[in-house]
Amino acid sequence: MLLLLSLLAGLALPAPGIAAEEETEPSRETLQDIQKKVNDLWQNLLYPLTAGNETGGMTYAACEMQPSPKLDAEKPQVTGQVLFRQRYPQGRLEAIFHLEGFPLDDNQPGRAIHIHELGDLSSGCDSTGGHYNPFRVNHPRHPGDFGNFSPKDGKIRKYKPNLFATLFGPYSILGRSVVIHEQEDDMGKGNNKASLENGNAGKRLACCVIGVCSGSLWEEKQPEVADKKRWLRTRL
Repeated sequence: MLLLLSLLAGLALPAPGIAAEEETEPSRETLQDIQKKVNDLWQNLLYPLTAGNETGGMTYAACEMQPSPKLDAEKPQVTGQVLFRQRYPQGRLEAIFHLEGFPLDDNQPGRAIHIHELGDLSSGCDSTGGHYNPFRVNHPRHPGDFGNFSPKDGKIRKYKPNLFATLFGPYSILGRSVVIHEQEDDMGKGNNKASLENGNAGKRLACCVIGVCSGSLWEEKQPEVADKKRWLRTRL
């Protein structure tokens, strides 16, 4: 941490003996360059394996879903993967939700999916903590508030681009968890405290820990996501 602070200080301070230039508004390019340097430092200090995972600047991560061991036997036993990818350093996060084990009735309510603070499954999904909320804002403005998903034929096949969460820097979601809830997310409109914390989404059906992976799983699952036109636009 001391190394990080000293390097950041070196970026901000002029060299000895050189008069400071008149203050001007930093350009967009300068700010992006500083952000890239900060991300690089965090990557090297906290997530050294990620750099070796890049393919053309793209980083991949995966989360292998498993049912909560504390569920009643009649509850859905959800399995599958949540996959992420992001181009380093300025790309927006994308995700594929490839899940099964829901009831076959298509009239069932949607299921809320969120990123939670801890990657701790020692007590099943109950030990993953609350929503990941590094900016201390109300739900549904947390980085991992992915909203509601409606299963079809017992499955969720969904691609989501332009997500607010990130794989890079001090707010990386690597090592944190994805949790599937029993109920719909009320999107902060429930008029109570829990609504502003977790959307009153109910019990935790399944969870997993996000870790770095190769791009092979993404390429394997991509053809099954529903919105292929939007997917193709992101490839151009």
